[in-house]
Amino acid sequence: MATTHEIQVERRMDEGKGASRRLRHAAKIPAIVYGGDLKPVSIQLDHEAVWLASQNEWFYSSILDLSLAGDIQKVLLRDIQRHPYKQLIMHLDFQRVNENETLRTAVPLHFLNEDKSPAGKSAEVVVTHELNEVVVECLPKDLPENIEIDLSNLSVGDIVHLSDIKLPAGVEIPELKLGKEHDVAVVIAKHGREEAAEDEAAEGSAEVPASKVSKDEK
Repeated sequence: MATTHEIQVERRMDEGKGASRRLRHAAKIPAIVYGGDLKPVSIQLDHEAVWLASQNEWFYSSILDLSLAGDIQKVLLRDIQRHPYKQLIMHLDFQRVNENETLRTAVPLHFLNEDKSPAGKSAEVVVTHELNEVVVECLPKDLPENIEIDLSNLSVGDIVHLSDIKLPAGVEIPELKLGKEHDVAVVIAKHGREEAAEDEAAEGSAEVPASKVSKDEK
């Protein structure tokens, strides 16, 4: 069952760049809630509370309960704008969630027991994580905060594909419906020498100028 997290919000009456600047000076974050059968609504949130929440993985992938004076709206975070160098959140976009409609969103992947696997125990094996999240489809009640991938049996030469991921009940990966070529690698375990050879080959091909023509070809 999906876990939800409650965040307090307030209605925002003033809009525009000037109003947003005043909100930020008051340690508030301007935001908008849209989607569903209701009109978009401008809101504001306490920056400190949201900043603390944003340090958690669930803030980006879980259903959030936005509480406006006790009125709860279930949403997903769809966009976050940050200051280019200050620890400030500038704006947030939330999309309303209909509990009876399938949603599509990215969920983080958690890799378990890699250090206990044959590949993880070998100093000569390089394990790469090709993906750190995956887009899923499900009803809101089935949305997981993350998906765990057990790598305890990972050996050199093994490749974990999207289709190998064990999904919770009610959860699908829409990418897999597009054909076998979309069943991409998630984790690859290869010998260190093989990895080095591939790197050298890539560097060698990059060093040859595309415009260089040999004398024999002139």
